Amino acid sequence: MHNNIDIGTKTADILLSLDATNPGIYVLLSNIYAEARRWDAVDHIRGLMRRWGLKKKTPGNSLIEVGKQLHVFFAGDSHPNSDEINQILENVKSELEASGYVLDTSCVLRDVDEAMKIKSLWRRSERLAIAFRLPCTPEGSLIRIIKNLRVCNDCHTVTKYISMVVKREIIVRDANRFHHFVDGKCSCNDYW
Repeated sequence: MHNNIDIGTKTADILLSLDATNPGIYVLLSNIYAEARRWDAVDHIRGLMRRWGLKKKTPGNSLIEVGKQLHVFFAGDSHPNSDEINQILENVKSELEASGYVLDTSCVLRDVDEAMKIKSLWRRSERLAIAFRLPCTPEGSLIRIIKNLRVCNDCHTVTKYISMVVKREIIVRDANRFHHFVDGKCSCNDYW
């Protein structure tokens, strides 16, 4: 959507003048600059946020219910079951790659090396939630996740592959819509 827009300093100033205390505007600008790989501009915007003492209101997270208990996962989260979750992700990862899944690091909006981008993607909240849920439920049972942000392109793709490899229906309610993943396909037909 904004991939072809060149956000210059003047445009950024206009956006910030709309509400300089709204952290969402800074995050939006930072993400636009990050997609354009303009890391100097990203650093500048994040510096402005720090100077004003602004933070994202709600970090990205995924909620999942097991039994009557709600579990919340944040990207890179440390969980009491982290070792088990990481092992499940490692096991599933090799099956996904064997099925044709190719990681897309373009949605990592940070100026880090490729290895860190890969690690970051595998520690996204929806992946952690899925890996936590798999051993807690009978094979073939439905997995439901509520995500407070829009699912990124790579997480959408990997969830399609996970549904196919582990033979589970996965429903993800993100900030825009419901996604119903079954046998490697999504109800949104890859338009979200």
